[in-house]
Amino acid sequence: MIKLHDKYFKPFISAKQIDEAIERLAVDIANDIGDEIPVFVGILNGSFMVVSDFVKKYKKPCEVTFIKLASYEGVKSTEDIQRLIGLTQDLTGRTVVVLEDIIDTGNTLAEVHRIFKNEKVKSLKIATLFYKPEAYKKDFKLHYVGIEIPNKFIVGYGLDYDELGRNLPEVYQIKETQHMTNLVLFGPPGAGKGTQANFLKEKYNLVHISTGDVFRYNIKNETALGMLAKSYMDKGELVPDQVTIDMLNAEVEKNADANGFIFDGFPRTNAQAEALDNLMNAKDSQINAMIALEVDDEILVQRLLKRGETSGRPDDADESIIRNRIKEYYNKTAILKDFYSAQDKYYGVDGVGTIEEITERLSSVINNL
Repeated sequence: MIKLHDKYFKPFISAKQIDEAIERLAVDIANDIGDEIPVFVGILNGSFMVVSDFVKKYKKPCEVTFIKLASYEGVKSTEDIQRLIGLTQDLTGRTVVVLEDIIDTGNTLAEVHRIFKNEKVKSLKIATLFYKPEAYKKDFKLHYVGIEIPNKFIVGYGLDYDELGRNLPEVYQIKETQHMTNLVLFGPPGAGKGTQANFLKEKYNLVHISTGDVFRYNIKNETALGMLAKSYMDKGELVPDQVTIDMLNAEVEKNADANGFIFDGFPRTNAQAEALDNLMNAKDSQINAMIALEVDDEILVQRLLKRGETSGRPDDADESIIRNRIKEYYNKTAILKDFYSAQDKYYGVDGVGTIEEITERLSSVINNL
């Protein structure tokens, strides 16, 4: 992740991928043009890296020149195109290949066509390293495209954000969700996880997503996902991970402006943890930490037996069931501990003490993220 001015950008296209795309463009254009000597025209400022690397890979004689147009303010493409520096040579009857760094709306391309129509060139071809098909609004043909990309703002390899980032050898994509803290909260039965989740969501203005609550809501309200999950449960089968992820995605979408999320009860396997990482990455975010409340088994047993005196839950009243639940928790959590430890995101917190003391320990971890 990098920061330019007030915005964050995440890695998107590697230098190796860029080099391979330019190599393909050079070969394709050389094959099409044959022995004719073309004039390659770069559009400044963005295309200086593309043109430089392209002509090194172009194995036949060629000429190179530049024009300068401007159409960006900040991260938005504007309708107003200014021709700042014009052509300095006669191109009448010549084959011209415009080398663009990126084509999105096509506004700059419209001005390019107007310029070269007046130059009476023999043939005008358009080549671009990056192309945003979702953003393109014009009918002009693009003869050569290196890499198609989504309609999101990028920097690097000649492309800038308010003049910063042009020197980067790879390309970064804007991280649209700028500030979000996402936690996976774990704890064995009786650790007080639910109580702490309530305190943390209030203190940090986070959204608490309990997998159990999400399932109950979807099944009770007979949503499409709820009915799908119920169809598996009625057959005694495990609900597929993708169904659970789709439910969580719906909850995240409902709270798109949240400061972050506390995930409770999910993930429980490596596959689920990877799916959750992919979900958050699609939202331009990530899981910041897995925080696990750590409590001695005997303390947990006594807490749950005491809770069972008033909770009415049969699984809180039988010591053998309680111990099995605790054992199952550790079997599952051990796998996830390794998963998040490998990312330096696992934090164990002492879960013994007053509610306030435990909240303070959890807060210390979160404040340092």
